[in-house]
Amino acid sequence: MLAPVRSFLALLLWVVALTSPVYAQATTTPTLDLTVSTIVVAADATRRERVAATMLLEEVQRRSLVRWTIADRASTGAAIHVGRLAALRRGPLAGRLNGPAPGAEGYRISTAPGSIVVAGADERGVLFGVGRLLRSLEMSRTRVVLPAPLDVTETPVVAVRGHQLGYRPKTNSYDAWDAPQWEQYIRDLAVFGTNAIELIPPRSDDAADSPHFPRPQMEMMVEMSRLADKYGLDVWVWYPALDDDYTTEANIGKAVAEWEGVLKQLPRLDAIFVPGGDPGHTEPSAMFGLLARQTANIRTFHPTMTMWMSPQGFTAQWMETFYGLMAKQPVWLTGIVIGPQNRDSLATVRQRIPPQYKLRRYPDITHTIRAEYPVPLWDVAYARTLDREPINPRPLDQAAAFQRWLSVSPDFLTYSEGCNDDVNKIVWSALGWNPKADVREALRQYARYFVGPAYAEPLSTGILALEENWRGPLAANIGVERTLAAFQAMERTAEPRDLLNWRFQQTLYRAYYDAYVRRRLIGEQAAQVQAMSALANVSGLGSMAAMAEAERMLASAAQPVAADLRTRVFQLAEALYQSVRMQLSVPLYRAIAVGRGANLDLIDAPLNDRVWLSEQFAAIRALPNERDRVTALTRIARWTDPGPGGFYDDLGAPDAQPHLVAPPAFRQDPGPYHSGLTGFGSLPNWRLSWMSHAEAFYDGALQMTYTALDPTARYTVRVVYAGDIYSQNVRLRLTADETHEVHGPMAKPSPVAPVEFAIPPAATADGRLTLTWRPNQGLGGAGRGNQVAEVWLIKETDPK
Repeated sequence: MLAPVRSFLALLLWVVALTSPVYAQATTTPTLDLTVSTIVVAADATRRERVAATMLLEEVQRRSLVRWTIADRASTGAAIHVGRLAALRRGPLAGRLNGPAPGAEGYRISTAPGSIVVAGADERGVLFGVGRLLRSLEMSRTRVVLPAPLDVTETPVVAVRGHQLGYRPKTNSYDAWDAPQWEQYIRDLAVFGTNAIELIPPRSDDAADSPHFPRPQMEMMVEMSRLADKYGLDVWVWYPALDDDYTTEANIGKAVAEWEGVLKQLPRLDAIFVPGGDPGHTEPSAMFGLLARQTANIRTFHPTMTMWMSPQGFTAQWMETFYGLMAKQPVWLTGIVIGPQNRDSLATVRQRIPPQYKLRRYPDITHTIRAEYPVPLWDVAYARTLDREPINPRPLDQAAAFQRWLSVSPDFLTYSEGCNDDVNKIVWSALGWNPKADVREALRQYARYFVGPAYAEPLSTGILALEENWRGPLAANIGVERTLAAFQAMERTAEPRDLLNWRFQQTLYRAYYDAYVRRRLIGEQAAQVQAMSALANVSGLGSMAAMAEAERMLASAAQPVAADLRTRVFQLAEALYQSVRMQLSVPLYRAIAVGRGANLDLIDAPLNDRVWLSEQFAAIRALPNERDRVTALTRIARWTDPGPGGFYDDLGAPDAQPHLVAPPAFRQDPGPYHSGLTGFGSLPNWRLSWMSHAEAFYDGALQMTYTALDPTARYTVRVVYAGDIYSQNVRLRLTADETHEVHGPMAKPSPVAPVEFAIPPAATADGRLTLTWRPNQGLGGAGRGNQVAEVWLIKETDPK
C-alpha cells in the first residue's frame, strides 16, 4: 500500500521535533562490543520482521567473519532485540521503551550494556530501524562494535522516498543484473530509508532485448515486484502510453488488454505513473480518457492501485487543456508527477490543480547534460569526454535540488538509468528521512557501511572532492590532482576486498579519469596556442608552411599523456564490469550507446580544435591564390578578436562570457524555470567553442548587456547558433533593447557557421545595448533550442 500522503503534517511534526534532541547519549555507556551476539526475534514475529532480522544477520556476515544467530531468546553475548514497538512493550523491555512512540515507518533504538533494542512502529519501522543500526556499526574483519550509544526515536518526514529501477536495455548496468543483485540493491536502498521502487514494463522506448539480460524482462519484473513486497516496499510502475492513437474504442481496448497482460502478473502493485511525453505524446483529452479506462480495469485485480500522470513534454496549449481537465476533478486520478521536461514549475502546477490531488517529484539524478539538473558551469572538456551519464556523485547539488521544492512537494521517486548515480540515491533517501540531515554525515555512513569503517572520513571527503572536480574551468582546477592523490592513498592501503568493492571502484575510476582529462586538456590547449602562433605568423611563413607547422604542433599533443592514469582507468572499467556489470564501453562491454555511460570510448576525444582545423586547412589549401589563403588563416588565428572597440564572448565558458546576464547560482535555482544554464552539444568536427553554449528554456529569454559603447558608431553582431542536435527545429528571434528587431524568427544555420547582423543605430545611441534572444513561444518537449555559442559585437571602422 502507498504510504498516506502526510507532507504538510510530516513537515509540521518535523519542525516540532527539532526542539528535541535526536540523540540522547549516556556518557557512562561504553563502546558496545557486538562480536558475539544473538538477534532476538519473538516467536510470533511477522514474516517481514523476520526478513529485517535476516537482513541484519546477513549484512554483518557480508562485511566480516563474525557470525551472529537468530533466536527467540537471548543467548551468549549481546542481545539485539528486533520487533514492533507494540509487541516489545508487552514484554520485559517495556521499561526501556517509554515515552512518545515514533510515527508511521519510524523506530526507536535503545542501547544498554549488553543489549540493543530496535523497535519499529510497524513492519517498515522495523526494517528501517535495522538499517539505522547497520549504518551505525563498525564492522571489521573479526569484530563488530557500536562505537557510541545509540538512543534515538526517528520518524521519516517525507512519505514517498523512492527510486526508479528499470530492468531495460537503455541503462548502464541494470540490464545485466540477476535477481540476487537486485535483492542486494533493494536492501541497500532500504538500509538508507527508501520505501518505494519504480519498475518499467517490457514495452517502453527501448530495444526489445539486451545482450546482458540474464532473464526475460517480464520474468524479472515479476521477480522485482516480489522482492519489493518481501521487504514491504511500495511498487510503482512507470508505464508510457506509446501507441499513436487512443481515440478509438478499438485502440483503447487493445491498450487495456496489453497493460492487463503485464500488470496482472505482478505480485504487488501500488501505483502507476504514466508520463505525458518522452516517450509517448498523447493529447491530454485522449490521455485522460485512456487512463480512466486503465484505472477501472487494473483495480479489478490490484484494487488499491493509484493512478498518476505527468504533463511531461506538453506544449503551452496542451498545458491549458490539461489544467481544464484537472478542473473537472477526475475521480480515477490520484496525483500528478513533475520531473524533467515540464514547462511549468511544481509551484505553478500546485496552484493550478485542485488541492485534493497529490504531487510527486521525479527528479533526474542520473544525467549531467540535457538534464533537469545539469552540472552548473561544467567544463566543456568534461562534457566532451564523460558525456551525459557518467559516475556522478553530486551530494551538495542533489541536496540543493531536494530542498528547492520541499515545501511544495516533498514526495519523490527519482529518475535513474543505472548505478552511476548511487551516491545521489542515498542522499535523496537520507534527506527524505530527515530534510535537516547533514549531507556529510550521510556520506560518512555511506562510506562506513558500504566500504568499511576505515573509509568513513577519507572516502566521504573524497566524494565531496569529486563533486568539486567539476566546478568551473578544468585547467585551473588544481584540486583535481589533490583528489587523485587522496584516492591513490586510499588505494595503496586498501584490503583486497575493498579493491573488489564496486562503490570504491567507481570513485577510483572518476578520480583517475578526471585527472587524465585535465592533463590532456592542458597539453592539447598548449599545443593549440602554439598552432595559433604559427598561423598568426602566416605572412612571414607563407600559408602552406604555416599550416604545416600548426599541424605539427597539434599532432604532438595528440600523443598519449599520463599513460599510467589512462591504463588505470581501463583497469577500473574492467573491474566495474566484473563487479557490477557497468558497461563503460560499447565495443568492450556492449553498452547500448556511448551516451549511455560508455565514456571509456571518449577518453581520448580531442580537447582542442584539431579536427575542425584539419577540415579548414583542407579547404584553404584548395583556394586558388596565396592572398586568399593568408586571409583565411588570419581569420582563424584572430578568431576571438572583435577588433578595436569590439567585444567577444564565448558563451558556455564560465570565464569568458562577461556580457551574459548570468543566471542565479545553481543552489538558488537548480532547475531551468527562472534562469538560463550552460548547455552542451557537439558534432565531431565542431570547434570546442561551439560545443558549449548559453541557453534558456521554453519561453525564456537569453540576454547580453553592453555598456560604454560609442553612441556615434555603428555596430554589427556576429553570432554562432550551435546547441545540441536535438533542438534544431526551434526558430530564434534577436532584438536590441527589446524594441529593435535585429533579425526575425530564423532557424539555426546548418552547418554551423557565424552569421552577422547590423545593430540598429538607435539601439546604441545611449552607449548601452541589451541583446535578447527568444524562441518561438509555447514550446513543449524539453524546451531547449534557445542556444547561443559565440557572440562578437563589432564596431564598424568604415563610416559607410
